[in-house]
Amino acid sequence: MGLLSQEEISHGRDGGRPQFTRTRYGLGMIILGIDPGLERIGIGIVKREGSRLEALHYGLITTPRIGLPDRIRLAHEEVLKILDEYKPDAIATERLLFTVNKTTAMDVAKVLGAILLASSFRGVPWTEYSPPEVKQSVVGNGNADKKQVQFMVAKLLSLKTAPKPDDVADALAIAITHAFRSRITF
Repeated sequence: MGLLSQEEISHGRDGGRPQFTRTRYGLGMIILGIDPGLERIGIGIVKREGSRLEALHYGLITTPRIGLPDRIRLAHEEVLKILDEYKPDAIATERLLFTVNKTTAMDVAKVLGAILLASSFRGVPWTEYSPPEVKQSVVGNGNADKKQVQFMVAKLLSLKTAPKPDDVADALAIAITHAFRSRITF
Protein backbone atom coordinates (compact mmCIF):
# COMPACT_ATOMS: atom_id res chain seq x y z
CA MET A 1 0.00 0.00 0.00
CA GLY A 2 2.88 2.43 0.63
CA LEU A 3 2.82 5.78 2.37
CA LEU A 4 0.24 8.39 1.48
CA SER A 5 1.45 11.59 -0.12
CA GLN A 6 0.42 14.94 1.30
CA GLU A 7 -2.12 15.31 -1.53
CA GLU A 8 -3.77 12.03 -0.59
CA ILE A 9 -4.40 13.02 3.00
CA SER A 10 -7.58 14.89 3.88
CA HIS A 11 -6.93 17.44 6.61
CA GLY A 12 -9.03 18.15 9.70
CA ARG A 13 -10.70 21.40 10.64
CA ASP A 14 -7.51 22.80 12.08
CA GLY A 15 -5.95 22.44 8.61
CA GLY A 16 -3.00 20.46 9.88
CA ARG A 17 -4.10 17.22 11.49
CA PRO A 18 -4.86 14.40 9.03
CA GLN A 19 -8.30 12.80 9.32
CA PHE A 20 -7.20 9.77 7.35
CA THR A 21 -3.95 8.30 8.57
CA ARG A 22 -1.84 5.18 8.65
CA THR A 23 -2.06 3.82 12.17
CA ARG A 24 -0.86 0.70 13.88
CA TYR A 25 -4.34 -0.65 13.06
CA GLY A 26 -3.89 -0.09 9.31
CA LEU A 27 -5.16 2.65 7.06
CA GLY A 28 -8.20 4.48 8.42
CA MET A 29 -9.65 7.05 10.74
CA ILE A 30 -9.78 6.40 14.48
CA ILE A 31 -12.52 8.18 16.41
CA LEU A 32 -12.86 8.43 20.17
CA GLY A 33 -16.53 8.79 21.10
CA ILE A 34 -17.21 9.99 24.64
CA ASP A 35 -20.46 10.09 26.58
CA PRO A 36 -19.56 12.54 29.36
CA GLY A 37 -20.67 11.97 32.93
CA LEU A 38 -19.51 12.54 36.49
CA GLU A 39 -19.48 9.00 37.89
CA ARG A 40 -19.36 7.13 34.58
CA ILE A 41 -17.86 8.29 31.31
CA GLY A 42 -18.64 6.09 28.33
CA ILE A 43 -15.72 5.50 25.95
CA GLY A 44 -15.93 4.03 22.46
CA ILE A 45 -13.07 3.88 19.97
CA VAL A 46 -14.12 3.15 16.41
CA LYS A 47 -11.97 2.75 13.33
CA ARG A 48 -13.40 3.65 9.94
CA GLU A 49 -11.77 2.15 6.90
CA GLY A 50 -13.74 3.01 3.76
CA SER A 51 -17.31 2.08 4.63
CA ARG A 52 -16.22 -0.51 7.21
CA LEU A 53 -16.48 0.23 10.93
CA GLU A 54 -14.67 -1.64 13.68
CA ALA A 55 -14.80 -1.22 17.46
CA LEU A 56 -11.21 -1.08 18.70
CA HIS A 57 -12.06 -0.57 22.37
CA TYR A 58 -15.00 0.39 24.55
CA GLY A 59 -15.72 0.69 28.24
CA LEU A 60 -16.22 3.04 31.14
CA ILE A 61 -14.11 5.50 33.03
CA THR A 62 -15.44 5.54 36.57
CA THR A 63 -14.63 8.03 39.27
CA PRO A 64 -15.01 7.31 42.98
CA ARG A 65 -17.14 9.53 45.20
CA ILE A 66 -14.42 11.94 46.18
CA GLY A 67 -14.12 15.71 45.91
CA LEU A 68 -15.14 17.20 42.58
CA PRO A 69 -11.68 18.60 41.69
CA ASP A 70 -10.12 15.15 42.17
CA ARG A 71 -12.85 13.47 40.11
CA ILE A 72 -12.26 15.93 37.28
CA ARG A 73 -8.49 15.36 37.49
CA LEU A 74 -8.99 11.58 37.35
CA ALA A 75 -11.25 11.87 34.31
CA HIS A 76 -8.70 14.13 32.60
CA GLU A 77 -5.83 11.72 33.33
CA GLU A 78 -7.78 8.70 32.06
CA VAL A 79 -8.72 10.44 28.82
CA LEU A 80 -5.08 11.42 28.29
CA LYS A 81 -4.06 7.75 28.73
CA ILE A 82 -6.63 6.68 26.13
CA LEU A 83 -5.48 9.40 23.73
CA ASP A 84 -1.86 8.31 24.16
CA GLU A 85 -2.65 4.62 23.65
CA TYR A 86 -5.07 4.77 20.69
CA LYS A 87 -3.96 8.06 19.08
CA PRO A 88 -7.38 8.94 17.65
CA ASP A 89 -7.73 11.30 14.72
CA ALA A 90 -10.85 12.89 16.22
CA ILE A 91 -12.86 13.11 19.43
CA ALA A 92 -16.64 13.39 19.39
CA THR A 93 -18.93 13.96 22.35
CA GLU A 94 -22.65 14.26 22.83
CA ARG A 95 -23.97 17.77 23.40
CA LEU A 96 -25.07 18.13 27.00
CA LEU A 97 -28.81 18.59 27.39
CA PHE A 98 -30.15 18.78 30.94
CA THR A 99 -33.57 19.95 31.98
CA VAL A 100 -34.07 18.47 35.45
CA ASN A 101 -30.98 18.57 37.67
CA LYS A 102 -28.99 21.77 37.04
CA THR A 103 -26.34 20.90 39.68
CA THR A 104 -25.52 17.62 37.96
CA ALA A 105 -25.45 19.43 34.61
CA MET A 106 -22.82 21.87 35.86
CA ASP A 107 -20.64 19.07 37.25
CA VAL A 108 -20.86 17.08 33.99
CA ALA A 109 -19.98 20.24 32.06
CA LYS A 110 -16.86 20.57 34.21
CA VAL A 111 -15.87 17.00 33.35
CA LEU A 112 -16.47 17.78 29.67
CA GLY A 113 -14.11 20.73 30.07
CA ALA A 114 -11.41 18.36 31.35
CA ILE A 115 -12.03 16.08 28.35
CA LEU A 116 -11.70 19.04 25.97
CA LEU A 117 -8.50 20.11 27.72
CA ALA A 118 -7.05 16.63 27.15
CA SER A 119 -8.10 16.86 23.51
CA SER A 120 -6.37 20.23 23.19
CA PHE A 121 -3.20 18.99 24.91
CA ARG A 122 -2.88 16.19 22.35
CA GLY A 123 -3.96 18.29 19.36
CA VAL A 124 -6.96 16.11 18.54
CA PRO A 125 -9.90 17.91 16.88
CA TRP A 126 -13.23 17.79 18.73
CA THR A 127 -16.81 17.76 17.50
CA GLU A 128 -20.09 17.45 19.35
CA TYR A 129 -23.43 16.08 18.23
CA SER A 130 -26.89 16.48 19.70
CA PRO A 131 -28.71 13.33 20.89
CA PRO A 132 -31.17 13.52 17.93
CA GLU A 133 -28.23 13.81 15.48
CA VAL A 134 -26.65 10.68 16.97
CA LYS A 135 -29.93 8.75 16.83
CA GLN A 136 -30.58 9.89 13.25
CA SER A 137 -27.10 8.83 12.13
CA VAL A 138 -27.11 5.44 13.83
CA VAL A 139 -30.77 4.38 13.63
CA GLY A 140 -32.19 6.62 10.91
CA ASN A 141 -34.69 8.14 13.35
CA GLY A 142 -33.88 11.14 15.56
CA ASN A 143 -36.48 9.97 18.09
CA ALA A 144 -35.15 6.40 18.45
CA ASP A 145 -35.09 4.85 21.92
CA LYS A 146 -32.04 3.47 23.75
CA LYS A 147 -32.72 -0.14 22.75
CA GLN A 148 -32.86 0.76 19.06
CA VAL A 149 -29.55 2.64 19.35
CA GLN A 150 -27.92 -0.29 21.17
CA PHE A 151 -29.19 -2.75 18.57
CA MET A 152 -27.87 -0.69 15.65
CA VAL A 153 -24.51 -0.04 17.35
CA ALA A 154 -24.05 -3.81 17.74
CA LYS A 155 -25.13 -4.39 14.13
CA LEU A 156 -22.95 -1.65 12.60
CA LEU A 157 -19.87 -2.78 14.56
CA SER A 158 -20.54 -6.53 14.12
CA LEU A 159 -20.69 -7.08 17.88
CA LYS A 160 -22.30 -10.28 19.16
CA THR A 161 -24.24 -8.43 21.85
CA ALA A 162 -25.31 -4.86 22.44
CA PRO A 163 -22.72 -2.95 24.48
CA LYS A 164 -23.70 -2.27 28.08
CA PRO A 165 -24.24 -0.05 30.01
CA ASP A 166 -26.00 2.75 28.11
CA ASP A 167 -23.00 5.08 28.53
CA VAL A 168 -20.80 2.72 26.51
CA ALA A 169 -23.39 2.18 23.76
CA ASP A 170 -23.87 5.95 23.57
CA ALA A 171 -20.11 6.55 23.27
CA LEU A 172 -19.88 4.06 20.41
CA ALA A 173 -22.93 5.64 18.75
CA ILE A 174 -21.26 9.06 18.99
CA ALA A 175 -18.09 7.69 17.37
CA ILE A 176 -20.17 6.04 14.62
CA THR A 177 -21.96 9.34 14.02
CA HIS A 178 -18.65 11.10 13.53
CA ALA A 179 -17.44 8.32 11.23
CA PHE A 180 -20.55 8.73 9.06
CA ARG A 181 -20.43 12.53 9.03
CA SER A 182 -16.69 13.05 8.55
CA ARG A 183 -15.37 13.90 5.13
CA ILE A 184 -12.67 11.42 4.29
CA THR A 185 -11.23 11.34 0.81
CA PHE A 186 -8.94 8.72 -0.63
